[in-house]
Amino acid sequence: MIERRLKSSALLGRARAHAPGPAGVFARPIAKTGLVSWLTTVDHKRIAILYGVTALLFLLLGGMEALLIRLQLAVPNNDLLTAQQYNQLFTMHGTTMIFMAIMPLASAFFNYLIPLQIGARDVAFPRLNGFAYWVFLTGGIIVNAGWFVRSGAPDVGWFGFAPLTSNTFSNQFEGDVSTDLWIMGIQVLGISSIIGALNFVVTIINLRAPGMTMMRLPTFTWMALVTAFMVLLAFPAITIAMIALMMDRSFGANFFEVSQGGMPILWQHLFWVFGHPEVYILILPAFGIVSEVVPTFARKPLFGYPVVVFSGVVIGFLGFGVWSHHMFTTGMGTVGTAAFALGSMAIAVPTGVKIFNWIGTLWGGNLRMRTPLLFALGFIWMFMIGGFSGVMHAAAPADAQQHDSYFVVAHIHYVLVGGSLFSMLAGIHYWFPLIRGRMIPERLGRVAFWIIFVGFNATFFPMHFLGLNGMPRRTFTYDPNTGWSTPNFIATVGSLILGAGLVFYLAVVVRSWRRGEMARPDPWDARTLEWSSGVPPPEHNFDILPIVHARDHWWHEKHGSVAKHADVAAAPVSPAEPIHMPSQSWLPILTASAILLGGLFFANHNMPGAMVAGVLMIFGIWCWSLEGPGGYLVHPT
Repeated sequence: MIERRLKSSALLGRARAHAPGPAGVFARPIAKTGLVSWLTTVDHKRIAILYGVTALLFLLLGGMEALLIRLQLAVPNNDLLTAQQYNQLFTMHGTTMIFMAIMPLASAFFNYLIPLQIGARDVAFPRLNGFAYWVFLTGGIIVNAGWFVRSGAPDVGWFGFAPLTSNTFSNQFEGDVSTDLWIMGIQVLGISSIIGALNFVVTIINLRAPGMTMMRLPTFTWMALVTAFMVLLAFPAITIAMIALMMDRSFGANFFEVSQGGMPILWQHLFWVFGHPEVYILILPAFGIVSEVVPTFARKPLFGYPVVVFSGVVIGFLGFGVWSHHMFTTGMGTVGTAAFALGSMAIAVPTGVKIFNWIGTLWGGNLRMRTPLLFALGFIWMFMIGGFSGVMHAAAPADAQQHDSYFVVAHIHYVLVGGSLFSMLAGIHYWFPLIRGRMIPERLGRVAFWIIFVGFNATFFPMHFLGLNGMPRRTFTYDPNTGWSTPNFIATVGSLILGAGLVFYLAVVVRSWRRGEMARPDPWDARTLEWSSGVPPPEHNFDILPIVHARDHWWHEKHGSVAKHADVAAAPVSPAEPIHMPSQSWLPILTASAILLGGLFFANHNMPGAMVAGVLMIFGIWCWSLEGPGGYLVHPT
């Protein structure tokens, strides 16, 4: 394998010398190794690694913010944090985890796996893909820049409910620009998400290998496609809300300002029209990961594949019709409340169907209890607990009692931490050999799983009882006579265990990246195409593009059960024919840097600076259009 990669690199160097340069003015070659190669890369696999590393760093940041919150609540009347500091941490923890940790971690899996799973060389728009990453990093920097301004980080909650975000409570003209930075950062993060979603939709629809029909797509790719469509439909709502809020704060509009006739309830509708589909944007990739891990370690096909696919599509559709179950206490009226209660109950059906499909896959399987399967099973159980409490919230009378209590905090964390995070850890362990060509030690992976599992349940399960006993969310302290002391102390100890487990596992991953045991090809005896071209795959993914004859084609090909159909009239690329790959480019990062400057200038009300940055961004896009397709040739071995 090493000899093949070295030979491929030598051939690539010779090929570049004879390859046609880009059509535009930026035809100068760029280094293929070192820091410059990462700053200019358009390779979907490298971009995926950039997404993953950045998301894990933000995960650690969000985790530290959560630990400070839990330490404040460990005992009654604690003064570790002030009320404002608590609100700042609460705001930034939620924002970081949702927009800068879980979503980009899903994007990392999408970027790395989708082209490989569908038999493509790269995504449809490689340079746009690199631009999406740098815009994501830009948005994360802008949001967190609030920590370094005089007023500190925003303290408006990760949901930014009006009128907390108005100038009445966080006045930018008195130097409080952290809320403006938060607004601008969310806008920029939304741009990155929409760009990425468009790229994935086009890639999956147009770049599938010959014979890869829609009903032969891996389940992970199907869930990625549904997620991408949800991003395209959901993010415009939060974009509209943020623009309206920006108009209120900077230009004296009256969308949400009550004193000028605005309607704060409008913010809730716009936010939750995005916010509830966002839950499924975060959880559908988890469904896809588990639907790949479970069949591999059960050594049997996914039970009810068409039903799993259809239920994912139904979840994506119904997810846009249940947003107002977050607003049962706002006085919508009986008709609206009943409609959204029924919709919220209905969406539990396709979600429950997936649980039965995974159990059906495990039933009768030849189970190999390896670390990825342990994390996948942990996901199934934790997500079921979160789902049960979610169904309870669909009943408006019960929701009225649980609303804004710690019962809701327990619910959302069982869904998004017990759900998304557990599945992401399963995916990291499962695809790590593919990405790095090395193995994560099984024994250390199991130890990390049990530490995380115990810490997670010790942290969040007591919150159900805290909520039922009346503890409101977003409170920074409490009286010892409330009876909340013991569950809060247990939750804080659990959070320390959970944090230690995550840090331990990430340390194991870093160690394995550098000195892990070399992985053999296809170490898990997997089912899908990404494992068919070596570990790690070459830059061009496939020497010869596959012709797909069955679902789980790679499994059938390995075990000699592929029927040699004649229904695919497509000739493979000759091994001697060079493969054209897109060229690297400085323009994605440079254009994103102009967006970073513009966002910082605008949030600080430096309009001349923002205008200059806007001109630089337009200039970068103009140069991008002149750069041409470019590319270089790779000779497969």
